[in-house]
Amino acid sequence: METPLPLSLTLIIIFLVVIVAIAERLNQLITDDQELTRKVVHIGAGNVILLAWWLDIPGWVGVGAAIITGAIALTSYFIPILPSINSVGRKSLGTLFYAISFGVLVAWFWPGHLPQYAVIGILVMAWGDGMAAIIGQRYGKHPYQVLGTTKSWEGSGTMAIVSHFVSCLILLPGADNIWHSWLICLIVAVVATCLETISKLGVDNLTVPIGSAAIAFYLSQLSN
Repeated sequence: METPLPLSLTLIIIFLVVIVAIAERLNQLITDDQELTRKVVHIGAGNVILLAWWLDIPGWVGVGAAIITGAIALTSYFIPILPSINSVGRKSLGTLFYAISFGVLVAWFWPGHLPQYAVIGILVMAWGDGMAAIIGQRYGKHPYQVLGTTKSWEGSGTMAIVSHFVSCLILLPGADNIWHSWLICLIVAVVATCLETISKLGVDNLTVPIGSAAIAFYLSQLSN
């Protein structure tokens, strides 16, 4: 049975408020690791795309929410209204790009009843990049540089593994050809990892989700 729109929106708002509240609390308790609290928001907020999919939220609602979130993120870049989202003066508009990606993917795939590709794009960014940052910063012992940006093999490996796992969770159930879908997921993981590696100043929040979704979609169309 279809969930009424007011109830769906209420559930999503409650979910996001809880995520931000947890991050704000962590931001107060763990003052020496603000990046951790940012990643809690990064990973947690990305999962809202699953709620939007499962609750069958209309596309216009998702696009509108992305616009509002982008405005809040841009404001928080200059004014510390939500320290867990952005620090003042932090030279990155990653959260804004995140919101833009959400809006673009919903506008692209929702009208064609292909939300799974938007979900892949956002979750690859949320879980793949989020876990890569956490693992890379805490356990990265083998750094390398690309275009002046320092990464770690541990972080990049985590990005690839998690991205592949997330993609498989979305694409493999119900797939007509498991091996084709598995290969598509592998290619998505490699492309997402490469995009994350070469992107700077938070642009990966734009290139990774849109690139991952596009690759998954077009390769799936070719395989069909």
